[in-house]
Amino acid sequence: SRRAWGLLLVIIGATMWGVSGTVAQYLFQHKSFNAEWLVVVRMLVSGLLLLAIASKQRNIFAIWKTKEERTSLLLFGVIGMLGVQYTYFAAIEAGNAATATVLQYTSPIFIIGYLAVQARKWPVKVEMISVVLVIAGTFFLATSGNFNELSITGWALFWGIGAAVTSAFYTLQPKRLLAKWSSIEVVGWGMVIGGASFSFIHPPWHIAGEWSLLSLCAVLFVIIFGTLIAFYCYLESLKHISASEAIVLASREPLSAAALSVLWLHVTFGWTEWLGTILIIATVFLLSQRKPEVTS
Repeated sequence: SRRAWGLLLVIIGATMWGVSGTVAQYLFQHKSFNAEWLVVVRMLVSGLLLLAIASKQRNIFAIWKTKEERTSLLLFGVIGMLGVQYTYFAAIEAGNAATATVLQYTSPIFIIGYLAVQARKWPVKVEMISVVLVIAGTFFLATSGNFNELSITGWALFWGIGAAVTSAFYTLQPKRLLAKWSSIEVVGWGMVIGGASFSFIHPPWHIAGEWSLLSLCAVLFVIIFGTLIAFYCYLESLKHISASEAIVLASREPLSAAALSVLWLHVTFGWTEWLGTILIIATVFLLSQRKPEVTS
C-alpha cells in the first residue's frame, strides 16, 4: 500500500504539472503575463500557505537548527525549487508548454550521468540505450527532422534543457531532508526561499498582464494546483518510491501538456514532434525495467 500511495501521488502531481504548464502558456501568449512574475508569485503564495498549514502541527523553524540542514535547504530552494520552476516557465514563454515539458523529461539522462560519476562506473547497457533515445528524441523535437535549422527558438531549447538539469537536481538533492522532515515543510521552505531570492530580481508587486476573471482563474490554478498540490505530491511520493520510479510515473506530464496544448491552444505538433516525444518518454519506461533503487 505504501508503494501504491507513492504511485498515486506522482500521477496526481504530474497531471497537475502538465495542465498548469498549458495554462501558463495561455497567460504568456494570450494575456501578456511574463514568466518572472508568475514564478515569484506562485512560489511565495504556495510556500507561505504550506508553511501555515505545517505550523499547526509542528515547529516549522526546527529544520533550520543545524548548519548541514540549513545549507541543504538553501540549495534546494534556490537551485532546485527556483531553478526548476523558472527554467520550465521560461521554456514555455520562449516556445510552448508541450515542447518545454517534453524537454524537461530528458532529466533521467542527467540523473544517470550523476549516479555514474558518483559510483565511478559506466552506465549499464539499458542506460546507454536511453541516452541515445533521448538524443534522438531531442533532435526530432527541436528540429522537426531538419538538420539545417531549429523548429523551436534557441532559447526554448536552452531553457528546456535547463529545466531537465534542475529537475534532476530537484529529484536527487532533498532525499536526506525528506528522510527527517515532512514534505510539506521541505517544499514550503523551498518555495519561500526560492521566491524570496527571486524577488530581488523581479519584485512580485511589478505586475504585468491583462487581468480578467479568466486570467485570475488561470493564475490561481497555476498557484494552487500546478504548484501547491503538484510539488507536494511529487516530493511526498519520494518517501514511498525511488527517484527513478518517480520520474517514470511522472511521464504522463508531457503527454497531458502536449495534448492540451494542441487541443486548446492549437499548437502545431507534427509527426516528428510526436516521434521525439515518444522516444524521450520511451527512455523513462526503459529505465523502469532496472531494479529499483532502495528508498529512504
